Amino acid sequence: MNASTSLRVRLPVLVAVMQAIILALFAMFVTYDDNANAKFQNNQTNPMDNSLYRDYPYFADVQVMIFVGFGCLLAFFRFYGFSGMVFNFLTATFSIQWAILIQGYFQFYHDGKIHLAVINLLNAEFACAVVLISFGAVLGKTSPVQLLVMALLEIPFFSVTEWAVLKYIRINDAGGSILIHLFACYFGLGVTFVLYRPTLNQGHAKEITCYNSDILSVLGTLFLWVFWPSFNSALTFKGDDQHRAVLHTFIGLSASTMTAFALSAVFNKRGKLTMADIQNVTLAGGVTVGASVDMMISPAAAYALGIMGCTACYFGYRYLTPFLARRMRIQDQCGIHNLHGLTGLISSTAGICAILLATEETYGPSMYQIFSHRAPPEGDPKLLELQKLIPGLKPGLGRTAQEQALQQVAAVFITIAASAVGGVLTGLVLKLPFLASPSDEDCFDDELFFDMPADFDSVEVLKPPVSCDEKGQTSPMDTKV
Repeated sequence: MNASTSLRVRLPVLVAVMQAIILALFAMFVTYDDNANAKFQNNQTNPMDNSLYRDYPYFADVQVMIFVGFGCLLAFFRFYGFSGMVFNFLTATFSIQWAILIQGYFQFYHDGKIHLAVINLLNAEFACAVVLISFGAVLGKTSPVQLLVMALLEIPFFSVTEWAVLKYIRINDAGGSILIHLFACYFGLGVTFVLYRPTLNQGHAKEITCYNSDILSVLGTLFLWVFWPSFNSALTFKGDDQHRAVLHTFIGLSASTMTAFALSAVFNKRGKLTMADIQNVTLAGGVTVGASVDMMISPAAAYALGIMGCTACYFGYRYLTPFLARRMRIQDQCGIHNLHGLTGLISSTAGICAILLATEETYGPSMYQIFSHRAPPEGDPKLLELQKLIPGLKPGLGRTAQEQALQQVAAVFITIAASAVGGVLTGLVLKLPFLASPSDEDCFDDELFFDMPADFDSVEVLKPPVSCDEKGQTSPMDTKV
């Protein structure tokens, strides 16, 4: 083991310090929510009214996505399967712990305490998803120490941005297309921009897949695909809003999957399917419907968004990712700009259109619940009329559709700017020499950080892998994204 990349001191010290800090903060600031506190329960309490039964199914589904879906998906490199899955496991576990505190401070802090319930864990998982998406941009080129530091910094950047956008700009973004996918994408691109490695633009000997690693990766895709409706609907209003979110997500995913198979076959020079397309492009529809997932956009619109997102994602992988690496110093290893950035922008645009087209004729009085900032302000006589139809309706800001749409546009630009700046600053920290960054030669190789079993087939390849073009000539193979 090279001394500059040894984890023997770096990882245990970092983990010990972070765990000591988290333990101290939990002891000082974290207590039970009323739904988890025994002293608030009595003989009149119906256990089935507990929020656990409302929130836990979504928490469990998203947890499968985080630990199994992302973990398997990131194990696509032939010699980097251990690292892809295990570093995801480590980073996700810490991210959720840290997000419980940071997210909890902004959302569940009162009376000097963070009141802990399953909903806190669910919110922390969404923040964790942001970190894991960003991780995809630097996969194979970072140490576990760097990844923990990235999570340590990204969670606060994300939480502050989310709080500012929701509190002061006040947007509709039920599926997180703006605050999760766009933030994660441009944060990750900011990090990889700073960590640019010129030699990797020529390809790397171990930047290849194999039969088993591709099967494992597509298994991760299937887990993400199956549970994505829970991801998009978890934080929507219960009832018809959540019902639409599940329907739209499934329809969008279905459309993007069918489109991905067609595009993969028609643009392959030998008319065959490409596993990279199946692993990534099929998921685009889940992101593309996100910003409007709970709105009355119609099933046909959800289907069209799935096709649009898949098409943009596919051509992004094919043409934009290599361009960014060659011309803009952005080596987006897993193509997060295609699956989360381009689709996030399409989704944000669709959400803005849905807001502009929303009328009481389509939504009825519930329009002011779904688009809460368009509800009449306190003191408006119309608010009293609406509260008779929808008990518990809260006062809004009285915004018009056009005003709300402009706020959505502002949120997109602010989120992209904040995440890119945060990513660049985090990248500068990750360049510090004592964080065990692998050399160019050691990238995409499990042996650098793991004791490998005897049957590990690590071959020394001196040239980048090659592929055949349609004339039968060989050329360096594009990076799998």
